[in-house]
Amino acid sequence: MNIVDEGIVQALAPLASRASSMGRGWSVFVDGLSVPVRVGIHAYEHEAPQPVVIDAQLGYRCEPNETAEWIDYDGWCTRVADWLAHRPHTRLLETLVADLAAFSFREWPALQTLTLAVHKPKIRPGTRRVGVALDWTRADFLAWSSVK
Repeated sequence: MNIVDEGIVQALAPLASRASSMGRGWSVFVDGLSVPVRVGIHAYEHEAPQPVVIDAQLGYRCEPNETAEWIDYDGWCTRVADWLAHRPHTRLLETLVADLAAFSFREWPALQTLTLAVHKPKIRPGTRRVGVALDWTRADFLAWSSVK
C-alpha cells in the first residue's frame, strides 16, 4: 500500500467503523408462510391452486411504535394470504413476487425495505424447492410503479 492509499484508509476508518456499528434498523421477518396460489406457465399449474412458501423480511423506515407506525406480522400474513387467494392466475412467479412487494409497500407505510423469497416446494423432481427472490427499497417500488 502506498502513502496515499494509507492516508485514505486512515481518513475513512472512523466512518467505516461508525457505519458498521449502526446496523440497518428494525425489521419483521416471516419464515415459511405457506399459501395456495394460482401461478405457473405449465398447463397442469392452471388446474388448481398450488402451495407456495413465502419468506419475508420487512424493514422499518422508522423505529416501531404502536401509537404511530409499525408492521403487524400477523396482519401482514393474513392480508397477504387473502390477497393471494383472490388473485387471478399469474403465469410467472416473478410477476407474483413483484406484485406482492408492491401490495406490501402500498399497504404498510412503515415499510422501507422488503426482501421476499418465494418458492414452490417439490415442484421439480430432484429439487427440494425452486423459487425467486426480490430485494426492494421503497425507492425501488416507487420507480417500478412509475413505469407500470
